[in-house]
Formats: sequence, structure tokens, C-alpha cells
Amino acid sequence: MNKIKMLVLDIDGTIFKKDYTASERVKRTLQNLANDGIKVVLCTGRMYAATKFIAKELGLTTPVICYQGGLVKNFYEDSKTLCEKTMPTEIAREVIKDLKARNVFFNLYINDVLMVENDSPLIRQYVDARNLSYKIIGNCDNLDLKGLNKILAIDDDTELIANLQNEMSKKYKDKLYVIRSTPRFCEFSSIDATKGNAVRFLADMWNIKKEEIMACGDQDNDIEMLLAAGIKVAMGNATEDLKKIADYITETVDNDGVAVAVSKFIGEKYAI
Repeated sequence: MNKIKMLVLDIDGTIFKKDYTASERVKRTLQNLANDGIKVVLCTGRMYAATKFIAKELGLTTPVICYQGGLVKNFYEDSKTLCEKTMPTEIAREVIKDLKARNVFFNLYINDVLMVENDSPLIRQYVDARNLSYKIIGNCDNLDLKGLNKILAIDDDTELIANLQNEMSKKYKDKLYVIRSTPRFCEFSSIDATKGNAVRFLADMWNIKKEEIMACGDQDNDIEMLLAAGIKVAMGNATEDLKKIADYITETVDNDGVAVAVSKFIGEKYAI
């Protein structure tokens, strides 16, 4: 069996429990791996501003993958952008029109700044849970969209979000990457902004083979990430579609599923 040189991890539902904290065992496991020279990479739909603080909290120094793979960036020692895929502005304006026509609330992320047209309980709940700030911009029809990282549609009606993702992924086929990152979130980004593409970018940079990569996730937006890895791990709390492609279904996030998987595939000594 090839030695794992790179562990790629989603955050919410994989490392973080519902209270947005990681267990002490999972934290120790990741630090043990990093101390032994294994590349531990966070791979998330979150914005860079939020992800870098989590990486620091976990004691990591590797680049982070944000915006579903739309941004690969250093946070330790410098803030160098290694790879970035932003949304085409004209297509983005079309998406915004679609969401407005459906009266669906949405966030814009432009040059890593979170923006909304109007204040709402949805955005306050979103930022409070993630310790983020946001900017209220009013009507965004004439907003400069250069540097748009992604658009995030949010609704408490999970069936509405499922239908939106299904419809929009067909409408923007071969133009945008449209995926649900949670049952309440539908995300729009560059067609090239997938977690899988970002994982392969870093693997090539570090000369790491696919079979030397292990990936763990819990949602449909982690499918591309798992497919880029030699060992594909779905959390016990993962979606059924993610479990279908996984090599192994570990424990849930509440039962330290990441540490359990590390113990099985990389070494028991890391997950004590």
C-alpha cells in the first residue's frame, strides 16, 4: 500500500460538528500528521477569510482550498494566491437575474468580500455561525463583478434548493459549476472551480500521486474531491450519493470519523 502523503478534508460536517468546533482528538490527529510531514489540506466552499482562521486554529501551514476549488491560497507566512478561477461576469449577471426572479436570497463573494443586496435573518445567521463580516450593497445590477469568487443561494426550504440546483445545473451546463454544499445552500462558481481540480493542482505542485492522496467529506460538493484521491472516505453522516463513490464509510463527525479513517488508512499512531 502506498504511503499517504496528502490528506484532503472538507470542514463542515467532516472536521466541524454542528456547533462549528472540532473535537480534541481530531485536532490532535491533524497536528500529528502535519508534524510528520503529511500535507493536511482544508478543502471547502467557505471563503478564504473564514478558512485561514480555521487552518491556524488547527495548527496547519499548508495552502487552503476555498470556494469549492475556485481559490488555492497560502495563509502561512505569506498570502500568495496559487490558483484562482473566478466567475464570468456576464453569466454571473444572468444567475443573479434568475435568483431575483425566484425571490431567492443570495450572497456574492467578490475578491473575498461577502456582499448582500439587503440585510436578512438568513445572512445574519450565516455570518454569526462563521464569525464573518458582510457588506450591504443595495441593488447589485450595476455592480462591478470582476473578481467574483462565487454566488451562494440560501433558503430554509431544502426542496426549493434541491430543485434550484437541478434546474440551474442543466441551464448552465458546461458554463458554471452548480452544486449543493448543504441542503440549504446552492453554489454557483466557475466551471473549473471544483474541489477535484484544486486537489490535482496541489498534487501536481508537490509531485504527489493520486494513490498517495486520501480525501474525506460529507456532502455532494465533495464528490469531485473524493474522485481526485486514491482513498475515498465518506463520513457516516454523508449524503447517499457521496457514500456510493466512497471506498470506506467512516464514523460520523460527532464520533471523530476523520480520526477513525486516519487510524485505518494512515496509521493508528496519529489518531491517539
